[in-house]
Amino acid sequence: MILVLWLILRAHGQRGLLPVLYPVSVPIHDPPSVSAIVPARNEGHNLPRCLHSLLHQNYRQDRLNIIVVDDNSTDDTFAVGCSFAGRSRSLKTIRCPPLPPRWCGKPHACWIGARMSRLDDEWVCFMDADVQAGPELIGSAVTAARSQQLALLSLAPRQRLGSFSERLIIPCGLFLMAFRQDLETVQSPHSNHVTANGQFMLVQRHAYEFVGGHAAVHDAVCEDLELARLIKRAGGRVLLEDGKLLLAARMYTGWKSLWMGFSKNAVEMLGGRAAAFVTALLVLLLPPAGLLLPTIDGVGCASGHAADCVALAPALAGTAAATGLHIAGALYFRAPFWYGLIFPLGYAVGGCLALESLRRHWRGNIIWKGRSYP
Repeated sequence: MILVLWLILRAHGQRGLLPVLYPVSVPIHDPPSVSAIVPARNEGHNLPRCLHSLLHQNYRQDRLNIIVVDDNSTDDTFAVGCSFAGRSRSLKTIRCPPLPPRWCGKPHACWIGARMSRLDDEWVCFMDADVQAGPELIGSAVTAARSQQLALLSLAPRQRLGSFSERLIIPCGLFLMAFRQDLETVQSPHSNHVTANGQFMLVQRHAYEFVGGHAAVHDAVCEDLELARLIKRAGGRVLLEDGKLLLAARMYTGWKSLWMGFSKNAVEMLGGRAAAFVTALLVLLLPPAGLLLPTIDGVGCASGHAADCVALAPALAGTAAATGLHIAGALYFRAPFWYGLIFPLGYAVGGCLALESLRRHWRGNIIWKGRSYP
């Protein structure tokens, strides 16, 4: 119970360490040139919302260049991109060349997009196709990055959750990251540790080219973390901020895509194979224990065991605090409160996902969107 209470206090204490980026409604005078690159593989269903939002930015149109990189999709992604390109001269859609050996798909698409950007761009923005931007996104991000002298600004979108599996698992996954990640350390410019979210990354062009861009992380499954790590090691300042007021995303649409996505990158997100294994065991054991211990102590106390009566109060306090935290999490994600009552099930599935991710890494069989990576 002490461990459970410590984890809850740790997660709560991290809240203020992820600053919220507020919209800047006043357009920037003489804004810098930005290329927004959208890598897209089989994203025909998501692309219209994403591109519509980018074409309606409160940013000077001649300073914002939008590049859709179709990563050899098997759906209508390219056609959708071309249809939007016909509406605006600031948007173009290109086909990605075949994937070279030892490259992962997303870093390759990002790299091709960066090569096609304008030479005078001061900033390069990488945004996933499942992200929908508010009209002040680019202007607010550029203003924040310049004012804080950042080499890379990453934003965490507001997550839209639709299906039962998303509402069950994703809040637990985000709580898990809050439990294990020390934001004060990773956000500090004096630390070697780093965090970033590949759904939105605004990178200073000079810093990007200096570290070799996505070519330097061509074989990384979590290319966002690796690129951020290279930039920070090179002396650039990297910061992750809460972008919930500026952009929203729905990463997965159900159980199948969620299982494939998390089993692809859980090992990297959790800090490597050893950390992923330990984390999987903890999330499989601790939540059920948090529910069982008060029951065991209650039965023992009712049977007249004084030690169980003493242990009952802290056990109940720990369980109540954990349940309250997860009910609040469910409401934050606009899910029914009762998802917070079944949080042990969410962690149990998350533990299985971590173990599946470990299995795939050990076997060299990481599969994503029809491709297999060693």
